Amino acid sequence: MSLLKFHRTLQTTDPHSVPVLIIGQLRHLTELPFERISPKLEPRVERETYAKAVSCLQPAPTDTCSLYLDMARVAVLPLKASRHNTASRAHSITKLIQSNTTGGSESIVIVCEKQDLLASACAVARAFPLYSRKTSKGANVEPPPTVHIEFVLVGGDNPTDTEITEEDMLVLANVTVGIRLTARIVDAPCNEMNVSGFLSEVEAIALELGLKSKIIRGEELKEKGFGGIYGVGKAALDPPALAVLSYEPKGATETVAWVGKGIVFDTGGLSIKGKTAMPGMKRDCGGAAAILGGFYAAVKSGFKQNLHAVFCLAENSVGPLATRPDDIHRLYSGCTVEINNTDAEGRLVLADGVVYADRDLKANVILDMATLTGAQGIATGKYHGAILTNSDDWEAKALEIGRRTGDMLSPVPYCPELHFSEFNSAVADMKNSVMDRGNAQVSCAGLFIGAHLGFEYGGSWMHIDMAAPVHNGERATGYGVALLAGLFGEHSKASILRDIANQPTVLRNKVAGNGTEPPLKKACLD
Repeated sequence: MSLLKFHRTLQTTDPHSVPVLIIGQLRHLTELPFERISPKLEPRVERETYAKAVSCLQPAPTDTCSLYLDMARVAVLPLKASRHNTASRAHSITKLIQSNTTGGSESIVIVCEKQDLLASACAVARAFPLYSRKTSKGANVEPPPTVHIEFVLVGGDNPTDTEITEEDMLVLANVTVGIRLTARIVDAPCNEMNVSGFLSEVEAIALELGLKSKIIRGEELKEKGFGGIYGVGKAALDPPALAVLSYEPKGATETVAWVGKGIVFDTGGLSIKGKTAMPGMKRDCGGAAAILGGFYAAVKSGFKQNLHAVFCLAENSVGPLATRPDDIHRLYSGCTVEINNTDAEGRLVLADGVVYADRDLKANVILDMATLTGAQGIATGKYHGAILTNSDDWEAKALEIGRRTGDMLSPVPYCPELHFSEFNSAVADMKNSVMDRGNAQVSCAGLFIGAHLGFEYGGSWMHIDMAAPVHNGERATGYGVALLAGLFGEHSKASILRDIANQPTVLRNKVAGNGTEPPLKKACLD
């Protein structure tokens, strides 16, 4: 485990004692005067050596060159970023750090434009996971090594384009703490991160932020009508729960609610998963974990509106009390659901969560985030989460903010009038799983949640399915935290988040070398 420390300016160090890795795009590294990078290299590396190394870099898509033994290295990012990629090349930054760092105390220098500052910092954080139970020698060094993260800003027409403020550094620290918190929760196994363990994480954040949590748990869920959360989690030894954190600053005029799927482990229930499909299901709490990390980052960065984080927590287990296929549950919306697949459980808990956000919290903007479907990875891939929403404006904004933060998104069709019939039931208001698994599974799964909120819901609703981006190999990515911070950045006191949220799309596309996208047409029920 490493400590991450951000610096506004380069700290003068000798690479012989403090290894350094310099990362940037080739055009930025080529144009960068040696004097701006020399505090990290001299006296070991001279101007000519640095210039020669940079001139030899051949990004295909990345490349590295040693400047001084293996103690000082320069790495170059891919030349191009297409219009559906992030201009920061965030995923390549993470990979380069993972393959070119020592594991001890060291410096990482990112050369970038100011608009890519947040995405680059988040990419660094993803390379240093917190969770480990290794017992080998040196696995738990005390004190842990410190990774110093420094930036050299280039480009721009104004002096402020290359300036980093103390406020910027605080925001980077807050967002990256949220990312690493989220990844740690997702990486932890269910024998540690069960419902009680997750609630402990919620309580810890509440304590740090000076807030009080609201928890409805066990039989109280049944009594209050939360049939989705209760039905999914009632077979587990550790009872299910709905937990809420609320931040309500003076002067707020809007209410935003973030709802997270927190299935701490998913066996599939009685519709049980196979032996190769079940490993990794500790990650099924990734949506709720991202909501917790995002809530921490937003509040610490000065959120100006009412913000609620709703955690729908359960272990989908097998036992005498497990929900059976054919059972019918009444959810918090009042709608009845015929269970035809107990492995389609995330939508049940989220349906309760979004209705609570509407009915009890009076939110006018509701976002739910979940590792909801395996189909998401097929539809939008390992790097792009899927967004389904009733709002043209929020869809367009979310796609752009995803590129700016590195938590990328791709839209899926919002068309209830064509897709919701997949849930038709002869004996209840709806079933919980589709008839035709070849018909827009990602959209249908999200529409089940939206149906309980109501397709006539007058506010804005966004559903984000991030089943694939929640992890990269065997490690969690902390996906979602940066996206939430940027997407709602207009409500932040922090200028760096406001700039990300409000930066003109046309200008950003020009800077990134992307083509402008056609306007998105609105889809709604008559």
